[in-house]
Amino acid sequence: MTGLKGAEWHARIECGGRVSGAGFLVAPDKVLTCAHVVENSDVGPVTVTFPQRPGDAPVAARVVAHGGWDGRVHELGDLAVLELDREPAIAPASLAPADVPHGDRKLVAYGFPAGYDDDGTIAEFRTVAAQLLISGEWVQLEAWSGHGQPLAVGFSGAAVTLLDTGQVIGMVTAAAGAHGVRTGRMMPTHVLARYWPDLSALVPVPGSGHARGTPGQGPAHVGGVPGRDLAHPYGRPTPCAPAPASGHPDGPRLRALVEKAARAGLDCDPVRLYAGAAGPFDPLPPAEGFGSLWSAAWFVLCEVDDPGTVTRFADRLDALLTAPPPAETGAILVELGHSGAGDDLVRVEVSAYSAGRRHPVPAETVPKARLCAYVQDRIEDAFCHLTPGADELIAFALPRDWLDWPVDRWEKGPDDATPLGCVHPVVVTDHARRRTSTRHILTSVWQRLDSRTGARVHRVGCGGAEDPRKLRLALLQSEVCLAGFGATARSARTRPHFEASLTAPTPVIVWSRRGCDPGEADCAGSHDCPGTAFLDALDRLVSCVPPAELPRRVLSLRQHADAEDDHWARDIQLLWDDPRRFTDPHATAVHSRSPVA
Repeated sequence: MTGLKGAEWHARIECGGRVSGAGFLVAPDKVLTCAHVVENSDVGPVTVTFPQRPGDAPVAARVVAHGGWDGRVHELGDLAVLELDREPAIAPASLAPADVPHGDRKLVAYGFPAGYDDDGTIAEFRTVAAQLLISGEWVQLEAWSGHGQPLAVGFSGAAVTLLDTGQVIGMVTAAAGAHGVRTGRMMPTHVLARYWPDLSALVPVPGSGHARGTPGQGPAHVGGVPGRDLAHPYGRPTPCAPAPASGHPDGPRLRALVEKAARAGLDCDPVRLYAGAAGPFDPLPPAEGFGSLWSAAWFVLCEVDDPGTVTRFADRLDALLTAPPPAETGAILVELGHSGAGDDLVRVEVSAYSAGRRHPVPAETVPKARLCAYVQDRIEDAFCHLTPGADELIAFALPRDWLDWPVDRWEKGPDDATPLGCVHPVVVTDHARRRTSTRHILTSVWQRLDSRTGARVHRVGCGGAEDPRKLRLALLQSEVCLAGFGATARSARTRPHFEASLTAPTPVIVWSRRGCDPGEADCAGSHDCPGTAFLDALDRLVSCVPPAELPRRVLSLRQHADAEDDHWARDIQLLWDDPRRFTDPHATAVHSRSPVA
C-alpha cells in the first residue's frame, strides 16, 4: 500500500459542524488527532468522516483520552483519542517499527486546509535531524520541495506516512505559521504512546517485521504469534507485548511474561521494575513514567542498548509472577484525641481496615477513667471486620503530647490482664502526620524500603549534641529509615530532635519509655547509661529485620520482656507509619480524622 491507495483510515474531523483538522484510525473504534483540533468538543459535537469512503455517513465521536495539552500553541501533550459511536468497516492504519529510517525518505500527510475541506489534499515533506526531539516531543518537518502544498491549518492530526510503504511514523501537530516558511512538527508514534499507553501495543519494536491484525485482513502476526487478531471483540485494542528485536535474546521470553502478566492482572509499578533492572548507563525512564507494563517492555526493547537489561527486566517480572501471593493483612486504627470539652475527656474513634475497605466503629467521647475499657470493647468490635488469620496490626494515632502513652501495656480485656502489645503487634503514630502530602512522602519512602533486608538506625544519644537541623537533613538524605532515641520522649534535651524526626518524616522511630532519665541534664551517653544500652540492643535487633516486619518482631520482644523485669525492651515504644496499611480506595473522600488516610 503506497500513498492513499487503500488508506481508508485517513479521517476528517469536524467540531461544531466545521472542519477542524485531520485524524487517523488506529483501532476499530479509535481515532487519533490533536487535542487542539477538538478543543471545542465541550460546546459542539465531534464527527469523523473517512473521505476515501465517500458513501459512508459521518460517525459521531467523543474524546476518551487526552495528552494534557493546556491550550497554548507549543504546549506538550497535544493528543486526543476519539472513540467512535460505531465501528466503520475500515482496516486501521499500519504503524511503522519504532526505528524505521526516514531521514531521506519522502513522507506524506493528508489534510484539509482552506479550499480542500471536502476531499482534502496531500503535502510532501521530510524530517530534519529525526534523532533529535524538540522539547523531548517533536520531530521537525520541512517541505520536500520549494513548491506544492505546505503544511497549514487543517493538517493538524494528520498521519505522517512513508510514501513507499504507507506506514505511519507520527502525527502532524503544528505548521510554521510564518508566510514562506515551509516547516512543521510531528509527534512520533513512540511519543504518542507515551500519552496513550494502549498505542504501545501497536507499534512494532526495532528489528520487527510483525504487524498487528486488522479487521478484514485475516490473521496477522501480533508480537510474533501467528493467528492472533489485535481487534478486541468490543472494538478496544487488546494490549500485546512488543515483538522482540534482533540482538535481544530474551525478547521472546519477555514478551511471553508480559502477556502472562496481563492475563493474570499483575499489579506492579513498571517504573520500579525498570529501575531495578536498568544498568548504570541505561536511559532514565520518561519523566511521566510508564502508562502500563506494555509501555515499559517496549521502552526496554526499543530504547535500551544493553541486552542484559532485557534479561534482568524479564527475570524480575518472572519473579513477581512466580512469587507466592502475599499474606492477607488487616489493621485496626485507634484514634485518640483531645475532646475540647475538658482534660478528662478523650475522643475515641476506631476503624478496621480489611480487603481495601475502611469499616468505622461508632465514635464516642469518654472519660479517661473508662478509656482503657472502652478501647478494649471497640477493638473487639473492629476484629469482626478482619479476615480470620490475617496478619493484624493495631495502631494508636495519638496527639504528639500523648505519643509516650504505654498503650501496649493496656490490658487486652476485662477478663484478660495480658498486655495488648504481648498479644498483637501494637504501634503508635502521630496525628500531626495526617496531611495528604506527608502520607504521600511516607508511601514513597516505604516503596523504597520494601526491598530492604534490614533497617539502619540513626542514633540520637542522651546528650542531644547533634543539631536538630542536621539530624533532619541526615534522615532525609541518607539510607537510614529508623531514628532511635536513648532518652525518653519527655526529655527536654532531645525533644527538638524528636520533633525533627517526626516532621522529616521518618517512617520508624523507636525509644524506651524508661530510657535515660530526662532529669539527668549532664548525661553524655556513657556506656553505663540505660539509653546507650537500649540503642546498642536496638542496633543489633534491626540490622537483620526488614522494616515492614518490625511490628511483629517487637511483638516477640514484648512477649519475652513481659517475663523479665530487666529486659531492655520492656518499655519499648514503636512509632511505625506505613500509610499503605490504612487505605480505602473505594472511599469518596479522605477520612477527616485519620492520620493515615
